[in-house]
Amino acid sequence: MGFRRRQVVTAALTANAIRPVPGFEMGIPAFFAGWLTGELAPHVLALTAADAATHARGRRRDPVGLALAGLSAAGLAFLVGQARRVREVAEDSLTEALGAEYVEQLDAAPTPADLAVPWRRLVYPFRMRSAQVRVDRDIAYNEHGRRGLLDVYSPASSPVEGAPVLLQVHGGGWSIGTKEQQGIPLMQHLAAKGWVCVAINYRLAPRDPFPAQVVDVKQAIAWIKENIASYGGDPDYVAITGGSAGGHLASLAALTADDTGWQPGFEDADTSVRCAVPHYGVYDFAGSTGLKSAERMRDGFLARRILRTRWQDHPELFEAASPLLRITPDAPDFFVVHGSRDTLVGVDQARLFVARLREVSRRSVVYAELPGAQHAFDVFPSIRSSHVVRAIDRYLHWHWNSYRHDRASA
Repeated sequence: MGFRRRQVVTAALTANAIRPVPGFEMGIPAFFAGWLTGELAPHVLALTAADAATHARGRRRDPVGLALAGLSAAGLAFLVGQARRVREVAEDSLTEALGAEYVEQLDAAPTPADLAVPWRRLVYPFRMRSAQVRVDRDIAYNEHGRRGLLDVYSPASSPVEGAPVLLQVHGGGWSIGTKEQQGIPLMQHLAAKGWVCVAINYRLAPRDPFPAQVVDVKQAIAWIKENIASYGGDPDYVAITGGSAGGHLASLAALTADDTGWQPGFEDADTSVRCAVPHYGVYDFAGSTGLKSAERMRDGFLARRILRTRWQDHPELFEAASPLLRITPDAPDFFVVHGSRDTLVGVDQARLFVARLREVSRRSVVYAELPGAQHAFDVFPSIRSSHVVRAIDRYLHWHWNSYRHDRASA
């Protein structure tokens, strides 16, 4: 591929990352075209600069190609700056919802070094192994074969006892994905700091239509309550997180601990969680918000592939599957994270979900809307995901320490 053609492609990808191509039909192409460019903007910027410098030293310079490279470099620098802003956005969200004094509940206030971009680690973003973390793999939590397996992440240096527990639920449109593919940066970060993290597989649609997925999530929570003490975790403190379909399932499980209809054969099990941290989740299966994007997702994808029934025939199934419609005053604490440029699940769903939580729930609700972020921004280490991981770290440690203080007082 010639220099000018490379710069045309880079400029187009950069432009789409800054302002994704609009329209429901373009959501998936716009995501794939913009996701890696946005999260790997420093890498693309370095390659673009090197390519332009090499070409400029040659005998046959292409002024159009060099101009395109300059525009791309400016756009990529803008994306880098936008990602770095997430640090302030996330911290402002925590302070607004919890109060500036929330930092007093942390083990220690974060230092500038704690909040700085970990540039060295980001050089190789897809290398995600950590010598500080031990992983016990492929533990069965139900009878569904490899779809009923989980992994347990814990500190490698020394055994823990009574540690807080985080359950990670992968995304993938309820129809693809595995426990090894998502949430790794967050789980490794927390496990290195003394948490016990659990990542699960679950049954997938269309082979197993909804609600099989949320049933499995609830069964995993029940397994944690019964077994996590042997891995050093506190069965009385379970937080839940997940992205996309995993954000939907994490939210739905958190809001329906009293729905024993989704606990076949383990109706008496405790499936409650202390707090939920959904990322770019789907909160409106039923189209109850009136959002055209939610209605199109409902009729064009969820009905055909996930629930395997039409909205017109069984609206109650779609309503039961909508976290937005399952909110009660007893909802647990929530920290909702969503990108402002998400083309797969529009940010309006998150805004309306948070508004409803704040209207109904008696517990705290934190909302961080990340400027310029696409879907799946946290899959691998990046500037943006490093800031999100550490914001969630602060939130979860605030929540865990508050829980311990309240328990000690009681």
